[in-house]
Amino acid sequence: MEICRDGNPREADREDPFLAFVERARSALTPEELDEAGRDAEGGGAGAAGPSWSWIVSRILRTCVAYSSGVTAAILLSDLSQAWNEQQRVFASKRRPECINLLQRNHRRAKLPNTVTIDSIYEKRFLSLSSVLEAVVVDAFVLPGTNVYMLTLGDFWSSNTIDLFLHRRYYDLVNPPNGILKKGREIFLTGCHLRTAAEGSGYPRLLPTEYLVILLDEDQDDDAILLGAQFCSDSFASISLDAVNRGVSYSLYARIEAIGPVEIQGSSSSLQRRKITLVDNDGSKLKFLLWGGQIILANLFRPYIANCIESALETAEELCLEYGSATQLYLVPFIQHEEQVYVALSQNRCQGSRLLAAVDPTQSQMVSQVTLPRDSQGSIDFTNYPFQSFVIDLRDKMTGISLYGVVTDAYKEVNTAGVIFSLCIEDTTGAVRARLHFSKSWSLKRLSCGHTIYISGLTCSMNKNKCLEVLWFENDGKASLVNLSSLPAMLNSSCLHRLSCISDLSSHSSSTQICKVWLDQIEHCQIDVRLSHVCCDHFVRKTPPGNLECSFCRCGCDSEVVSTFALRIVLADDTGKILAWCTGQTASELLQITPDEFDRLPEDEQLIYPSSLENEKFVVAVVNCRRHGYGLSTSLSLESDAAQWEITGALRYD
Repeated sequence: MEICRDGNPREADREDPFLAFVERARSALTPEELDEAGRDAEGGGAGAAGPSWSWIVSRILRTCVAYSSGVTAAILLSDLSQAWNEQQRVFASKRRPECINLLQRNHRRAKLPNTVTIDSIYEKRFLSLSSVLEAVVVDAFVLPGTNVYMLTLGDFWSSNTIDLFLHRRYYDLVNPPNGILKKGREIFLTGCHLRTAAEGSGYPRLLPTEYLVILLDEDQDDDAILLGAQFCSDSFASISLDAVNRGVSYSLYARIEAIGPVEIQGSSSSLQRRKITLVDNDGSKLKFLLWGGQIILANLFRPYIANCIESALETAEELCLEYGSATQLYLVPFIQHEEQVYVALSQNRCQGSRLLAAVDPTQSQMVSQVTLPRDSQGSIDFTNYPFQSFVIDLRDKMTGISLYGVVTDAYKEVNTAGVIFSLCIEDTTGAVRARLHFSKSWSLKRLSCGHTIYISGLTCSMNKNKCLEVLWFENDGKASLVNLSSLPAMLNSSCLHRLSCISDLSSHSSSTQICKVWLDQIEHCQIDVRLSHVCCDHFVRKTPPGNLECSFCRCGCDSEVVSTFALRIVLADDTGKILAWCTGQTASELLQITPDEFDRLPEDEQLIYPSSLENEKFVVAVVNCRRHGYGLSTSLSLESDAAQWEITGALRYD
């Protein structure tokens, strides 16, 4: 993966108005004393000192989508403030038990994929069997008048607690005073049924589940003694079938190497099985089998897989383990470490990132620290990084990266497993090619050279060739891509742009320019009605057999096409003129007619139709689509032909 790095800005020293507003919003939402001194080691977490840069950008763009007619600074700042305060309120601890507050200080794990909070159970009055509870035991007691054990559970995200009827297979673990299931113990549960207040008790309770995993902490003396005394004597090699038949039990300590896919067993295809590959300290491997309803237990282990991918890894052993009626599972999670990232607050924004500039702290008079989480594979999550990240920052083992830049090329990769597009993104410090993975097909509408985008959820890693690879996955919850050049709200939001004149546009311009223009020299106007692919809004072409193929997606699309314009027109203001082109909704806005309506006009009326538009005034978004180095793959460069400028948005005004 090649990354072009350039420490110098590539445009005139004009500050990007959108980025300037993001910085204004960040300063408004960040406490002044923390903004000046930076975030200390305890202030780097989400919500401790202020919102992250990517959170602010995402929220602004979400508001722009909601208010397509335009936004004001007051609307944006008010929405940001309300959203941030609401998020702080949600995350704030209200009446949370003190034992959870104590554990919270050392809690560094991310939520499991199917985790639900106790507060959400009370709100929805529903709990699916596949849901996961990451809970803390607040109290263990016997239900009065019975021999039934109850656990009162809380979690790190809720102010409420809920009672669980403990399954009898765990009763020997709760007996006081030395029981493991005691106040302050973390547990994972799944396969829970909810008994609502209407079913007998005065408030919701959880019915017994046998799918419970107990978390152990190697830093706690009691847990370390338990691990050493109970789990260090047995290994996979010591397991004997004869001993098992005599009733001998084993306590095994192993690492989860891989979780296989769900397999269908039996002629009726009604029995499901899942294999988990375990490796002990001697390197021996065994399969741990889950059958039927047990397969949901795998949801509790997914973040702790050594390889972090689903695998049907086979082992050579004939012996397998199964989850039986007396099986008890303990989990020793990897500790999610904290990484200290030094941030030079005096760094000039247009020279690149504060993050990279602070590699040598002596270059700055003021250096602060940001604490970011690092997972068991050593990857640092930049989702809550307070400042903008740049291409020049990208390194191995970075996740949650967001970039703001210009598209210089895009094309679909061929001969690859899955739907993968290669997207080249350029900012003021360099350019990088990211691989975008889609579940079925391209789903981001029209994107082309010169368009300004914001992309989040990027991951950096080294591939097998030891080259840096930047990846983006559509189905990742953190992944998003917004094309700012085609956002209607940008045209009428003066707080997010600065009006440019035609004379300001040059062959070196790379950012999206907003101009007030009129349509001129209508005799040079060219209108064509063509077909475009619904998924990506790019033109389609006919293959030799006569089938329709998308020029961008490189796939057949006979039933997924719509009529669209390919328009060339002259834009003018008091300072000059340019020839520009456009397509899609932008062309319809300029021509004030749809492609189908235009196509139904008689030929002579089509010829004279542009003359009715002369001197019509518009606010337009214009991008340089043929800047040097753009569209090297030719997937996009042929659309604009000889026109250097593309109109990506238009709004009529009087």
